[in-house]
Amino acid sequence: MDDFDQTLTTLRRTFHQDPELGFDERRTKTRVANHLRALGLEVHEGVGVVATLRAGTGNRAIGLRADMDALPIHEVSGHDYPSQNPGVMHACGHDGHMTMLLGAAEILTRDRDFDGTVVFLFQPNEEHGLGAQAMINEGVLQRFPIDEVYAIHNLPGAPVGQISTRPGLICNSESLFEINILGQGGHASMPQVGVDAITVGAELVSALQTIVARKLAPGSGAVVSVTEFLTDGQRNVLPGRATLKGDVRCRAPEDRTKVDRLLRQIAVGIAAAHGVQVEIQFNTEFVETINAPGPVQAVARAGHSAGCEVIADRDPMSFSEDFAHFAAAVPGCFLLLGNGTDGPNGQPLHAADYDFNDALLPIGARFWAELVRDRLPVREG
Repeated sequence: MDDFDQTLTTLRRTFHQDPELGFDERRTKTRVANHLRALGLEVHEGVGVVATLRAGTGNRAIGLRADMDALPIHEVSGHDYPSQNPGVMHACGHDGHMTMLLGAAEILTRDRDFDGTVVFLFQPNEEHGLGAQAMINEGVLQRFPIDEVYAIHNLPGAPVGQISTRPGLICNSESLFEINILGQGGHASMPQVGVDAITVGAELVSALQTIVARKLAPGSGAVVSVTEFLTDGQRNVLPGRATLKGDVRCRAPEDRTKVDRLLRQIAVGIAAAHGVQVEIQFNTEFVETINAPGPVQAVARAGHSAGCEVIADRDPMSFSEDFAHFAAAVPGCFLLLGNGTDGPNGQPLHAADYDFNDALLPIGARFWAELVRDRLPVREG
């Protein structure tokens, strides 16, 4: 391992040992900003951390994004650099994403073999789908205008360093719903006196499954999941209130709108049949992530230049990505980078024994540098 690779490994493991949750990345932001300043970059600290690097006289600019937040997970691992913050863990690889982008900043600062401006975007709170929009609301795209934007996410189960992406939809949207059922509780021995909310809720759980099975086209990719069922019932008390919470994933805005409408229709109909009231909330925080064709082609070229295997027509991912808000504002590309198939590097994202693969750090950093050279080429003559 050469000095550059070792420096990246040490930095990544430092991030890993000190994870912070979304919008509370105070030490993380300071560490990122100090590293960028030490490289001589112009640094702005706001909701996130933004740094700019200019070379030549070109007027084009591209943005490269890394996410900074960790997850509320207690780490279970065998390595010697575990989280030192109980109940908080970098279980999605954001420690590696930051480190790869900082490594790219070092390469580009040293060589400056491009013509234009690179805007390094270190974003908070990706996990809850709020960080990108917060940076946009703060005016990051007005203060640091960019022509294109890119982001990497590691992918466990794929070969180390394999790049995969696609034009068009790359990640699903995520919407969260909550249905409150207001019935009449009572004694468990006399159910006929009221309308217990748990029976209505059970019927509603089953009925919601018909949205995907019978109301949307086969192959739509939509998923409707009830994830929580809460009541105020007790051992011998029929509940008067019940709350269903759940998660909806869609590949198209029109399907998302349809699921919202059908969910409300079903809930209101079942409530009316039982003579109870319902309150319904349906909120979308992650919209669909859409890749633009030109940036996807650029990623493929840069990947080949960096010596990576490239798949430019992969299937869409079912998970959601906060990068969608950046890609909706300017043309962009979200890509996956294989984390490996064995051991903790092959464990699923958000698993308590997952770990980012340090072998990816120099690969990702050099890929970023190749992408900058592709999108901001030095003009001959």
